[in-house]
Amino acid sequence: MYDNMDMATVKSLDSQHVMATYQREDVAFVRGKGAVLWDTEGKEYLDMVGGLAVCGLGHCHPAVVRALRKQAGLLLHTSNLYYIQKQAELAARLAPLLPKGLEKIFFCNSGTEAVEGALKLAVLATGRQGIIAAENSFHGRTAAALAATGQEKYRKGLGGLLPVLASFVKYGDAEALSAKMGPDIAAVILEPVQGEGGVVVPPDGYLEQVRTLCDMHGALLILDEVQTGMGRTGKMFCCEHSGVSPDIMTMAKALGGGVPIGAIAATAKVAASFTPGTHGSTFGGNPLACAAACAVLDTMVSRDIAAAAASKGEALQRKLSALMKRYPAVIKEVRGRGLMIGIVMEGERAKAFKAAAFSSRVLVNVAAGNVVRLLPPLVITRKQLARFYDVLEEFCQKDAPAEQCL
Repeated sequence: MYDNMDMATVKSLDSQHVMATYQREDVAFVRGKGAVLWDTEGKEYLDMVGGLAVCGLGHCHPAVVRALRKQAGLLLHTSNLYYIQKQAELAARLAPLLPKGLEKIFFCNSGTEAVEGALKLAVLATGRQGIIAAENSFHGRTAAALAATGQEKYRKGLGGLLPVLASFVKYGDAEALSAKMGPDIAAVILEPVQGEGGVVVPPDGYLEQVRTLCDMHGALLILDEVQTGMGRTGKMFCCEHSGVSPDIMTMAKALGGGVPIGAIAATAKVAASFTPGTHGSTFGGNPLACAAACAVLDTMVSRDIAAAAASKGEALQRKLSALMKRYPAVIKEVRGRGLMIGIVMEGERAKAFKAAAFSSRVLVNVAAGNVVRLLPPLVITRKQLARFYDVLEEFCQKDAPAEQCL
């Protein structure tokens, strides 16, 4: 009955039955491959959003598809009442890739669940209640994760539903953090690069300073690598750029290649505070999701996807920086790491460019109001990146006042 629906039917059914929590673009995609998507009419789009950093290996990567098909014919779910072969296999694959000291893993279904569990683990491990988070941060939409999110717009109207959990400090300001530290602080939670906040990269040495402060005060360091992990910034995990290892780390998004899965990694000492009954997940680490994640990790390692992301990201940022110098009235700043890039635009131009790019069948995302956020599949080709650049250059040429084009 609902096979091969046209766009009008999709929108009608959505309007009738789906809660209106999203501002959607006027398109529905039915097929994808690599960095390309096709809509209900067969039109082709270049995907520079990557499912919000989920599709690190692109859409329908053959290795992930094969793993899913095989596992779907064997076993989908049993629950964590029993040992799960694929879960143990995934943990064994993931553990050697983690930052130094992280040995134990808990599997869940999403990034916000991973953050919830990480905060819970920190409180249990330290016996303390206080959390320090960063202004402009984003850690998820469930209660504790949202309470640790430093953007008031996401907490608006929720009042007493959210715990009074975190105090907030300016991101990148070690002195401000030092002033907040004390004997009641269980953990500091940070994104190594702020994503939803506008692709904000901290100053050099900042994470090292945070690590030192946490050690001085007996607090744990939680790094939220939900968006920055899995090769996105040119390393398997972003904290590797600074050489800092956290006590607890969260991951999700690209780990499953499009299948929902999240994870918490911790040192053995900290992880010991999770004992039978203290935490759990019905679906977490089920055979299907773990099979997908195993295929993702195998592919990322064998093809050195992180190194490719670093190379392509550096080349694109160089071109974007040169474009910024030519059109300073349009582009204010280019920032990011690897293929996590933010293009800061003047005024409302980021939203205008998003609309113009969509008209050219190129998908981009806007974060923090004026930042074009690029999170393309890490397997995107240089030719495809050139297509994006051409669309942006054309926008700059049309938008910039002639006297301000250098």
